[in-house]
Amino acid sequence: MLRSKDTTNISEINGFFTSSEKVCQTVLWIIRSLNLNSKQLKSSDGDRSTYSSSNILTLLLLFPLFQLPNVRAYSISILSKLFKGGKDVFYRFKNNELINWRALHYQVTLQLIGLATTAEESTGYKCLIADDTDLPKTGWSIELIGRIWSHVTNNCKLGFKGLFLGYHDGKSFFGIDFSLHGEKGKNEKKPYGLTSKQAKDRFSKKRSVHAAGSIRRAEYFEKKTDNLLMMIRTAISKGIRFNYLLVDSWFVSDELISFILKRKIKCHLLGMAKMGKARYDFKAQSYTAKELIEKQKRNKKTKRSRKLNVWYSFVDVHYKENYIRLFFCKTTHRGSWNVLLTTNNELEFEEAYRIYSIRWSIEVFFKETKNYLRLGKSQSQDFDAQIADTTISMLQYNILSLAKRLLDYESLGELFKQAGVETLELTIVEKIWGYLLELLKLIADIFEIDMEQILDKIADDNQSITKIIKMNAALNAA
Repeated sequence: MLRSKDTTNISEINGFFTSSEKVCQTVLWIIRSLNLNSKQLKSSDGDRSTYSSSNILTLLLLFPLFQLPNVRAYSISILSKLFKGGKDVFYRFKNNELINWRALHYQVTLQLIGLATTAEESTGYKCLIADDTDLPKTGWSIELIGRIWSHVTNNCKLGFKGLFLGYHDGKSFFGIDFSLHGEKGKNEKKPYGLTSKQAKDRFSKKRSVHAAGSIRRAEYFEKKTDNLLMMIRTAISKGIRFNYLLVDSWFVSDELISFILKRKIKCHLLGMAKMGKARYDFKAQSYTAKELIEKQKRNKKTKRSRKLNVWYSFVDVHYKENYIRLFFCKTTHRGSWNVLLTTNNELEFEEAYRIYSIRWSIEVFFKETKNYLRLGKSQSQDFDAQIADTTISMLQYNILSLAKRLLDYESLGELFKQAGVETLELTIVEKIWGYLLELLKLIADIFEIDMEQILDKIADDNQSITKIIKMNAALNAA
């Protein structure tokens, strides 16, 4: 059980690390700076637990620092010895349908963005970035599980589709929202790729209609494009301001274009469009994207950017009553043309190309959170726990993203590797402490010296020994 405290005593852990262990100290400073006392961390009506929800969340956020992949690994780690947290405490917390994970995530992430701005003002473009990714699973009994089509591997997988919205402040990327989705498919006999028996065998539970968990469950059945509009509205309402929304061709639509153009804040859409059947009005005539670039070529309206080594052309058109600009580009003389679409008709091509390259940061986010923070790896049957684990992975990424920025690391992997080196030393120290105490006790008995005097003597001006003594005192007090 967790000790009855309002907040996790991070200073106890912080005392284990010396000034040379900058990664651990920085991450702990960031977590210590956060206000986790949120009314969103509700307990169920029947839960009489005295455990602090903010305490539990704090420990979950610390898992990556101590190289802990899950709650099971925590139960045999030094953290569990310090805070005596049983596994069931964490499982009940994650399964709680009343916790508003979206509101909680925004509360914490806005604080992190504020800390980043305080540390170093960003001068680049501020962008919202939206994309989806596969979240494969192995458990057939997971609530709402189904088959999804992977556009990466071109086959069906068991899992969820995750729609994510991120914010790039000109220097760092922060994940700010997400929703989990299924794909019903066209086979009416096997909706979501499951037989009736497979669908029936999935876990399910009753939730209050107004519970936050019920709202997130309902999102599973919504169109991703509809949820994206909801997420952008929420981001704006939370005070997020951006110059551009960056998306790929799967999300560019007349609905999204109109939505952005109607925002009162000054923002624009910049996204990859399809060289498909969509028609654009240009000089009182209607053209497809392919026909437009052919017309530009005939009129010798194509150019080459020496700076980018890219051939390009642009044209201002009307699309479904909206006035937009299309950029055509290709990287080789004989290559295929791609098309970028923007609502900013004053944007130049080279600048558009540079801004759109920021979209790659969400791909890095997917790779790093999956590799280091187990994004999508949760096998919990409860959909509320799936939402909780995804949110926690995003919060962990955002904390490490800020730490990477403050410590000027080039990648999250490099930062994560260094954190592992620092916490590995702490684990080794814990194991040898018992042997060291036995040796010191033997010496004290032989020379008839007080044990405390020996410890005080060897600890003088020795940071490593001081750290060992602090850790031992904390473990004994736990």
